[in-house]
Amino acid sequence: MKLIVGLGNPGDKYIFTRHNIGFMVVERLVKDKLSLLPSLKAWRNEEKFISEVCRGDDFIAIKPQTYMNLAGVAVGKIANFYKIDVSDIWVIHDDIDLPLGKIRIRRGGASAGHHGIDSMIKNLKRDDFVRFRLGIGRGKLDRPHTADHNLHRREVEKFVVSLFKEGEASEVKHLIKNSAEALDIALKKGIEAAMNRFN
Repeated sequence: MKLIVGLGNPGDKYIFTRHNIGFMVVERLVKDKLSLLPSLKAWRNEEKFISEVCRGDDFIAIKPQTYMNLAGVAVGKIANFYKIDVSDIWVIHDDIDLPLGKIRIRRGGASAGHHGIDSMIKNLKRDDFVRFRLGIGRGKLDRPHTADHNLHRREVEKFVVSLFKEGEASEVKHLIKNSAEALDIALKKGIEAAMNRFN
């Protein structure tokens, strides 16, 4: 059994923001794996896990409702309850260091400053879970003469909770579709197969 964690923030104002790409992808995965009507009823808000939860045949998908900085609390609760090893946890999250649309899959490593991943490492006390890192844009400053300068921390935080731009819609749609496909391949054929296809 795999625990598939889509990272994001709860609440209507965050639904279509860059930080919520993890939520969007697990929702698409469930929609693809189940027919339309069951997929609409598949998600249940389970307070004991502080998450919206969907159970499939070979996976449990969750959307933690703790806000990003405490996502590891929710993941720890459900992993402990179902005795899911950390190595069987797959996390889908935004990555500001990747261009929009890029997917990188890897196991373990540091958080690279992502607060949701920080929280998971802290709560699980291990880092060997799988990350599906999804590029949401590099977050560079718009002005041409500073185009190569990284955003300051405050600006990064503002950028990740911003909405995708209208001109990015097609790339975002493909990113969600490809990421759900990568998860499906990983479930059917293993993580290595997904890495070989999408990395």
